[in-house]
Amino acid sequence: MNRTIQFGQATYTYPSKELQPLRDSSDVVSDRDGLLARLEEDGYLYVPGLLDRNEVLKARHTILRYMAEHEAMEPGSRPLDGVMGQYGKHVGMMGKEVITHPPDVLNVLAADRLFALYGLIHQEPISTFDYKWLRAVGHDASTGAHMDFVYMGQGSKRLMTTWIPLGDVAIEQGTLAVCPQSHRSEGFARIRDTYGRMDVDRDRTEGWFTKDPREITQKFGGFWQTGDVQAGDIITFGMHLMHASTTNVTDKWRLSCDVRFQPAADPMDPRWTGKESGGHTPAAPAQGKPRSMEEARTAWGV
Repeated sequence: MNRTIQFGQATYTYPSKELQPLRDSSDVVSDRDGLLARLEEDGYLYVPGLLDRNEVLKARHTILRYMAEHEAMEPGSRPLDGVMGQYGKHVGMMGKEVITHPPDVLNVLAADRLFALYGLIHQEPISTFDYKWLRAVGHDASTGAHMDFVYMGQGSKRLMTTWIPLGDVAIEQGTLAVCPQSHRSEGFARIRDTYGRMDVDRDRTEGWFTKDPREITQKFGGFWQTGDVQAGDIITFGMHLMHASTTNVTDKWRLSCDVRFQPAADPMDPRWTGKESGGHTPAAPAQGKPRSMEEARTAWGV
């Protein structure tokens, strides 16, 4: 059955030519050659059920209890339902070890199965960052289209992102959407050579390429893929795949976490390593506002 999906501020039909289902890579998850070929072809892997579902739900419960303690839930609702309602407050959790490093949360975010997957891909020992990008995404919120290199490019060029939904998430609640082949297709070459070499801190420029997902495909080609995901699923991709998220039109928080993995021998981006990792460099008042993406794109000719 076709569904009407809000993606950014645009309305899409799902499934359709411009918003298609994710490609399931379960068939190659134990086959290194198959994994590498799929990553080369699509730029991402969607692996349903890679993580233990019960472990993911246990982590979800811990996170929701933490959020409830910080008044993130609708008064009178059951905390484990994750209802933000009218009065739920936003709770920042990115990089906060008090909630990213409890054992039952870390069992998911640094699961042995993830290390095994990247070990198979790279055939080398694997490292991950102490910093975890744990998010609760609220009503009417979405992520604009971007490539992760602009945020994570000061270390390994073989760095990969793992997007972990912390629960069962329908597209209407805000799921990851990927633009397959944008990491290699000719239509995106100019973006990769300009925007795709930028660093938000070094160049003091906004990070999202656009908030309009339809602009991506109309100007540069391709299509988007997304889908309903379940606790235990993961999506992983490299630093130059264009991706975004659909819009959460529900009254419940969407819980997810981005975790990064790379070969241990490669240099690590210093912004995200160690117990005291500081993240992005805040702009000094004397520096003024960062350059807008509109200004940057005009200069790049994209």
